Amino acid sequence: MLFTTQTMQEILPILQKALTMQDKVSFSVLNPDIHESYAGNKVDIEGQLYLYRGLKAWSELAELLQCKMLLPKEEQHPLISLTFKKLKESSFHLDTTGVKEEKYGVTSQFFEIHKMEEPAFFYYYDQALDNVNIAKRKCVLNLGVNRGDEFEIIRNKIKGYTYKTMHFVGIDHSKTAIEYAEGLFEEENVQFYAKDINDIDALNLGKFDLLISIGTLQSPSINFKPFFMNLVQNYLEKDSAIILGFPNSRWGGGEMVYGAKAPNYAMSEMSLLFNDVIFCKKYLQQKKYRVTITGKHYIFLTASKIGLS
Repeated sequence: MLFTTQTMQEILPILQKALTMQDKVSFSVLNPDIHESYAGNKVDIEGQLYLYRGLKAWSELAELLQCKMLLPKEEQHPLISLTFKKLKESSFHLDTTGVKEEKYGVTSQFFEIHKMEEPAFFYYYDQALDNVNIAKRKCVLNLGVNRGDEFEIIRNKIKGYTYKTMHFVGIDHSKTAIEYAEGLFEEENVQFYAKDINDIDALNLGKFDLLISIGTLQSPSINFKPFFMNLVQNYLEKDSAIILGFPNSRWGGGEMVYGAKAPNYAMSEMSLLFNDVIFCKKYLQQKKYRVTITGKHYIFLTASKIGLS
């Protein structure tokens, strides 16, 4: 299969049809390394016309087709061969077996995910830490901490005396994940609780100047809006900051696939996601926080109190 001047409108249905009949499809296209342009511009190579597309365009097409793009292979000048391989349907999202509290435990598919090794996640989380001036925070609460990835980045980022003077509390309903995190953080300034965060009041934790929660507050078991307001009103100091991560992706076949997936929708549908994001933004602005929204595969809402040191 060779694509030269075919438009994306022509290419998409061809690949969609091919992938209904087989798990892998290969095709030849113009080698993007021999030219530099925007997608769709015409390129004349030795009398043959091609429509230019960079590898990023092909990689994004693979993602939209629920595929991973394998390593391109160089063919006879000026072509390369691309192969799209369907992602395995196995995903922690579909796992309804076992104990509910251990859906995210050490033996789960979720535990194989290392978000911080995904550039599209790590970059924006690290940026959020800078936005809240992490080195000046004293008490950090993480809801849905799992094995402690967010704390690990903070520990590596700050290090030394400043880190040791900070106090960290992580809560997760998976007992095995908490036990794993305790093995990674033996410092006295880090505490973990295996607890349903709906029962957070029973822990008598006091107040914090930074709240972190990545992909947890939107869980079906949590009444999101009143729960969030309770956190802001009763668990945060006057000079506080917040980092919330809202998933705009799904995990499967070893890939982080862009686009939130709502129940009863075949395609990515982000109304619920942005409803929660905008609610938090407006509520926090009313409480005199400066709010920024960044990210891509995860939407990061970062908020810092205005007018306090």
